[in-house]
Amino acid sequence: MFHPLPVYVGLRYARARAHRYFVSFITWVSLLGVCLGVAALIVILSVMNGFGTELRDRLLQLSAQVRVTASVGVQPDWNAVSREVAGLVPDATVERYADMPALAARGPETLPLQLRAADQAMQQDLAGLLVDGDLVALTEGEGIVLGRPAAEQLGLAVGDTVLLFVPRVVRADQPELASREFTVAGLFEAGIPDHDGSVAYASVPVLASLGAEESGNAGLAIQPTAAADAPAVAQTLRTALESRWPGLVISDWTQEYASYFRAIRIEKTMMALILLLIVAVAAFNIVAMLFMVVTDKRTDIAILRTFGASPRAVAGVFLSQGLVIGWLGVAAGVVLGIAIATHVGPILDMLKEYAGVSIFDADVYYLTDVPSELHGMDVLLVAVSALLVTGLATIYPALRASRVSPAEALRYE
Repeated sequence: MFHPLPVYVGLRYARARAHRYFVSFITWVSLLGVCLGVAALIVILSVMNGFGTELRDRLLQLSAQVRVTASVGVQPDWNAVSREVAGLVPDATVERYADMPALAARGPETLPLQLRAADQAMQQDLAGLLVDGDLVALTEGEGIVLGRPAAEQLGLAVGDTVLLFVPRVVRADQPELASREFTVAGLFEAGIPDHDGSVAYASVPVLASLGAEESGNAGLAIQPTAAADAPAVAQTLRTALESRWPGLVISDWTQEYASYFRAIRIEKTMMALILLLIVAVAAFNIVAMLFMVVTDKRTDIAILRTFGASPRAVAGVFLSQGLVIGWLGVAAGVVLGIAIATHVGPILDMLKEYAGVSIFDADVYYLTDVPSELHGMDVLLVAVSALLVTGLATIYPALRASRVSPAEALRYE
C-alpha cells in the first residue's frame, strides 16, 4: 500500500515512542491540552449563546418588537396609521402603545419609573409573570402593575396606593407636572433586574389621559410573527410611512436594546480569545515535544537525507507528526465539547445531587438553570482556529529538522 514518505514516517514517530517516556508524556499532555481547550471554548460559547437568547426572550416578553412613535408636536391620525401598518404587515399584531417617565412616591420614598401602556397582548404576557395580585384593576383603568423590586423599594404591596407624578406638555413652551393616584393591582418579575426595578404598567386610556400623545410618547406597537423579522418589518414601514406621515419615528428591538447585545458580543469575543490561550499553551507543548523528537532523531534524519530525502520531505515528517497530535486533540475536543454543551442541564443536576454544588442559588439569582445553545458556526470557528494554532506550532521545529546536516549528525555515531 502506497504511503507518502513524510506522512508514513511521521505517523511511525507519533506511534512508536513508548520507550521515550518523557517525550510520550509531553505528547499526551499536548493532546489533552488541545482537547480541553477546544471543549471549553465550545461549552462556554454555547452557554453564552443560551444566556443571550434568554435575555432576548425576557426583554421582548414585555416590550414591543417594532415601535411607531411621533416626534414632539406631531399628532398623526393613529387609526389611519394603524390601518396602513396592518396592510403592510398583515401577519403582525398592531396595537396602541404609550410610554412615559414618571416619579412614584410613597411617603418619604420616591423612585423614577418608566410608565408603559399594557395593551391586550402585553396583559397576556404580564399575567404569566405575576407573582402576586391580578390584572382586574389594571383592565378597569384604576390599577398599576409594578416590578417586585420596585415595590419592595417603595414599601408597597398589592392593594396599596401609590402617587405618580408625570411630566406632560400643555403647550410647546409650558410643561406641567400631572399627578395621579393608583392602586397596586399586581407585582411581576421578568427576571431582568433593571427592568423589574424601573418599569410599571398601566392601561392605554390612563396614559392617554396623562398626555402621552401630546408629549410624543404614544404610538403603535407591532409584534411580527418572529422576533428576527423585526428589523425587516421596521425597514418596510420606514420606506412606506415616513414619506406619507412626516414626523413618524420607527424603531425595532435591535436598536432599543443594542447596548445589551453589544456587551454580550464583546464579552463572548473576549472569552473566546482568553480560552484560546489554553490551546496556545498546548501548542507550545507540541513545539517542545517536536524539538525533543528532532534532537532524538538526528541520526534518522541524516540517514533519510543520505538516501536522497529532500529537506522538504524531512520537514514534512515532523509536520505530519505534529499535525496528527494537534488534529486528534481538536477532534476529541469537538466531540467532548458538543457532548457537554448539549447536556449542560443534566450534568449540573448531577453535580447538585451528588456533590451539592449549585451554580446559581435560587435565593440570589433570577436564573437557576444554565441555558445552552449550540451553534454550528461557533463549533466550526473553534475547530478551525485550534487547527491553525496547532499547525503553526509545528512549522518551526519542522524547519529546524530540515536544516540538520547529515555529516554533522553522523560524525559521532
